[in-house]
Amino acid sequence: SSRYQVTGNANTVQWGFFSKKSPPVLAVQSKDYVTMDLITHHAGDDYARMIQGDPGIESIYRWTATEKGVSDRGPGVHILTGPVYVCDAEPGDLLEVRIVDLKLKPSGNPRYPGKTFGSNAAGWWGFHYKNLSQEPKPREVVTIYEMDSTGKQQWATAAYSFRWATQTTPDGKSHDTIDYPGIIVDHGKVKETMNVLNGVKVPLRLHIGAMGLAPKEADIVNSIPPGYFGGNIDNRHVAAGTSMYYPVSVSGALFSAGDAHATQGDSELNGTAIETSLVGTFQFVLHKKAALTGTILDKVDYPLLETPDSWIVHGFTFRNYLAELGPEAQTKIFKMSSLDPALKNCSTQLRDFLMNGMNLTEDEAYSLMSVSGDFAITQVVDGNWGVHGIIPKALFEKKLIKAKPIA
Repeated sequence: SSRYQVTGNANTVQWGFFSKKSPPVLAVQSKDYVTMDLITHHAGDDYARMIQGDPGIESIYRWTATEKGVSDRGPGVHILTGPVYVCDAEPGDLLEVRIVDLKLKPSGNPRYPGKTFGSNAAGWWGFHYKNLSQEPKPREVVTIYEMDSTGKQQWATAAYSFRWATQTTPDGKSHDTIDYPGIIVDHGKVKETMNVLNGVKVPLRLHIGAMGLAPKEADIVNSIPPGYFGGNIDNRHVAAGTSMYYPVSVSGALFSAGDAHATQGDSELNGTAIETSLVGTFQFVLHKKAALTGTILDKVDYPLLETPDSWIVHGFTFRNYLAELGPEAQTKIFKMSSLDPALKNCSTQLRDFLMNGMNLTEDEAYSLMSVSGDFAITQVVDGNWGVHGIIPKALFEKKLIKAKPIA
C-alpha cells in the first residue's frame, strides 16, 4: 500500500458541495493510506486564532474586493478536502473508509503556540432557535473554545463568546445572520463576553462531521443534508479506530471529507459542534459487489459505521432525498425534516442488517433491536434529520458473524 498527503488549501478543497464532476485531487488504490487536512468552515469566526499564519487556510479564506481564494462557495457550507478517486470502485461496490488517526491541527499563529481553537455557533438553523427564553430574541451566539494541540490535555475550555452583529463582506453585502460560508468576523463590530462556562472542561472526542462519496443524482449536491452517500452525517462516533462503509454510486467513488469536530453531543442542538480543523489519516478498502454476497455487508446500501464494539446504522428523514423529492429536492429537503421517518428508516435498515448479515428472522431482529439496540438522535440541524441505531457486537457468538469480505 502507498501513503499520500493532501494539504488543505484553495486547490485541494470544494466549498459547500459534493460533485461527481469534480476533478480528483488524488487517485489511490484499495489499501492505500491518505493523510489530509480537514479545514473548518467556521475559522472566520476568529481569524487570528483559526486562520492567521497557516498558508493553506489563509489561501482558502482569502477574500478581497477583487478575488476569492475559493471562488465557488455553496450551495452548502462545508470545506471538503478532495475528492479522492479510488481506482476500480464502481457503482454497487462498498467503500470502507478506515479512520486510522485524527489529530488537532495546531494554530498557525505564533501568538498561540501549542493551541488549537474551535467555534460553536448557535445559529439560526439550530433546533433551539425558536425556543429562547432570554432577550434579545432571536439571537445567534458564537462561543470560541481553546484546546491543547500537543494532546496532553484532552478537553476544551471556552475562551469567550460574542453575539453575531451585522457583518459586511468584501463584495459590499451585509449579513445580519450567519448566512454565507466563510464570513470573516470583524471583531470591532461585536462585543466579546469573557469568562463564559467558567470551571467547565468539555472532554474532547475528535470526529468527522461530513465525509462521503459523490452521489449520482445531481452534478452539484449541497453539502448540508446527508443521505445514502454519506455526507454531513454529524455522528460523534465517526472517530479514530472506526470504519465507515459507503455505497459507491459513481466510478472512482470520489471521497471527500471536512466539517471536523473537536466534540459534539447527539443532536448537535444549537446548530454546530466545536467546529475545528483536524488532520485525518484514512485507509481506503474497496469491497467489490460480487464479494459481498453472503457476508455481513450483504445488501448494505446506506452509511454503516463499524466501531471496535458496535455496528451503527444511519437513517434519515429520507434515505435518498435526491431521488425521492424530485427536481427541487435540494430546496424541499430543508422544509421536510422529521424524526419519525428517520427512526423508521434507521430501524428498517438495522432490521435488514440483522436479517442479511446475522441470519436472523424478522421477529428475532425486532426483538433484539428492542431489548439491546440503542437509537440516538444523530442531528436535527442538517435538512435531512438523522437517527442512528447501535447494536453491540458482543451480543453475537463469533460463529454467527459471517466472514468479513476481503478486498
